[in-house]
Amino acid sequence: MTRHVLVLGGARSGKTAFAERLAMRSGSKPAYLATAEALDGEMRDRVASHKASRGQKFATIEEPVALSDALLTASVKHDVILVDCLTLWITNLLMAEEDVSQHVSELGATLVQLKTAKIVLVSNEVGLGIVPDNAMARTFRDLAGAAHQRLAEICDDVYFVAAGLPMTLKGQQPGQEESWVHKA
Repeated sequence: MTRHVLVLGGARSGKTAFAERLAMRSGSKPAYLATAEALDGEMRDRVASHKASRGQKFATIEEPVALSDALLTASVKHDVILVDCLTLWITNLLMAEEDVSQHVSELGATLVQLKTAKIVLVSNEVGLGIVPDNAMARTFRDLAGAAHQRLAEICDDVYFVAAGLPMTLKGQQPGQEESWVHKA
């Protein structure tokens, strides 16, 4: 059985490193589906740093908006796909004036449909701070929270990472995933 995973955490919490470890233990042909768009020098540096830290461990796929289509296409060649990150994807959808709720519904349906590849979703939990002072930021927070709730329902395992330490919110404890690790 293919198990899908949602990894939540704050900025620089260690969530991506944790998700990468899960992905590397879960398949022999991993892909890294990046949603970031490098629109300025600082973001280009971040993207380059992320790519360098991954090395050749993952095939890299870049898709800022059409996430469901990219997952379906990638699942033909890859047995595990790490998506980093959903909050950037939601930002991209908002900036493109797309219907975020519709895209999240499509993503949910894609996850239910995908049985050949394990999907590891990474996202920033943005609902733990103060109420944002502007309408766009409040809309973003609300959409991200709704997306997380919907995807947590679908995913088999949900983790929250703080200070590099994963906490299990749903499913198997970290380290017990050997029962669903890819066997070569």
